[in-house]
Amino acid sequence: MHTSPLDQPGTGDAGGMNVYIVEVAKRLAALDVEVEIFTRQTARDLPPVAELVPGVTVRHVTAGPYEELDRSDLPGQMCAFLSGVLRTEATYDPGRYDVIHSHYWLSGQVGWLAKERWGLPLVHTMHTMAKVKNLLLAEGDRPEPPARVMGEEQVVDVADRLVANTAAEAEELISLYGAAPDRVTVVNPGVNLTVFQPASKGAARHRLNLPQEAAVLLFVGRIQPLKAPDVLLKAAARMLAADPTLRDRLVVACVGGPSGNGLARPALLTDLAAELGISDVVRLAPPAPQHELADWYRAADLTVVPSHNESFGLVALESQACGTPVVAASVGGLRTAVRDGVSGLLVDGHDPQAWAATLARLLARRPWLEQLATGTVRHATAFGWSATAARLVEVYTGAMATLHRVPVAVNL
Repeated sequence: MHTSPLDQPGTGDAGGMNVYIVEVAKRLAALDVEVEIFTRQTARDLPPVAELVPGVTVRHVTAGPYEELDRSDLPGQMCAFLSGVLRTEATYDPGRYDVIHSHYWLSGQVGWLAKERWGLPLVHTMHTMAKVKNLLLAEGDRPEPPARVMGEEQVVDVADRLVANTAAEAEELISLYGAAPDRVTVVNPGVNLTVFQPASKGAARHRLNLPQEAAVLLFVGRIQPLKAPDVLLKAAARMLAADPTLRDRLVVACVGGPSGNGLARPALLTDLAAELGISDVVRLAPPAPQHELADWYRAADLTVVPSHNESFGLVALESQACGTPVVAASVGGLRTAVRDGVSGLLVDGHDPQAWAATLARLLARRPWLEQLATGTVRHATAFGWSATAARLVEVYTGAMATLHRVPVAVNL
């Protein structure tokens, strides 16, 4: 409900969840599962129906103004969105749909009501959870509101199946939300191994106009406190203070746009770089399509993922699929997405000095960096989207098989 799978990931509310829905839908279609995706219409010129690929239909539902809305305003459009979904189903003969899969708690609320109306199983994927985010807030970030916590608890209670990205997320659903363990299934997200694969670093740097001999640290993602790009910039400043000669070759590239709480300070990274005195080494780039994003990964020496929390961390997986090691925060799904000591390193906490020490040590020890690079692709290839889709089909069919339909007699 809050973001379209057709939006460019990396800005607004578009991120890993958008990639997840698009890639899974394509793979489900390849398995002869017909998919209809309902999303809120955010522009007047969007067609009511669009075909993503054969077998995958995107339906734009009119719910509120034709513009992006803050997530805090979206609950007020829930009834309108639900009405659009129900009207579409009503145009078909009964039995059109077999299962509902909702993503994020707002869509979960709509899925809950559709489940009751249609008598279908509801499968839900949280992607992020308010209780987890509130336990791991970045400094100055706003906690998630009680209304979201309550909404998530309700969806957990009514969903027939809950899909967790990792075993750690499954445990959070059970321990923090009281989810029944037999309704929670772990299905790892994947990576597009056709797009994200190793290729020439030199050629990628040439296309991106990066110096061939540079030491390139890369951040990819939405610019917001949760993703902690400030940790990378502060770490880079400390690296330069410790070794001024590094300034001649260091490039800190940040690919993404402001999102969420980050919209309050859209020039955050520009201002922070100036404040730290490192504007000359920082390069900011807008969100990029997948083929260009793959070049950024290949061009980097290290991809840095300092997030305060990640339900999985697709950026880390994409980077590794391109052969570039990752230095990531030891939180949430990043502990699964990165194999510590094999395809990258995990860092405890968010102290810029600790991050600076880790990054500087890796850049200075090229054999160690090359050793990690050899483990990246091997680790990433274990996570393909086709495997994700196949596992989800098992979840869907299991939910359908266990849904008990009880006849109801009406006496007049």
